[in-house]
Amino acid sequence: MKKNGILNSEISKILADMGHTDQLIIADCGLPVPNGVKKIDLSISEGIPSFEELLNLMMNEMKIEKAILAKEIKNKNADLNRRTVDKLKKSDIEVIYIQHEEFKEQSKFAKTIIRTGESTPYANVILQSGVLF
Repeated sequence: MKKNGILNSEISKILADMGHTDQLIIADCGLPVPNGVKKIDLSISEGIPSFEELLNLMMNEMKIEKAILAKEIKNKNADLNRRTVDKLKKSDIEVIYIQHEEFKEQSKFAKTIIRTGESTPYANVILQSGVLF
């Protein structure tokens, strides 16, 4: 039995299978999941688990080269945006913004969408896998 890190077997498998430039999404409880994209639903109740809790875990488990956020988070959820960007940039992860509609279109290409219990606006991020060498 695995004794630390992410214990969820589905998430562990997704991470092990990811290659350079593959993408996964950490999503709030409202982001639509396109047909054909794997969804791992971790939501238990409103706010549990939070977007930030899962992002922290993923940053410890995954080599991330780029994070994509919806531009709308800047105005609609400024505190979460600031905390998220600060955390990502401290780890030398490139941060870019796109319109939310474009974000939803991009989600069609994700390996998986991991849904949290987060219920604040635009609490979604696309994490693009880096390479260890």
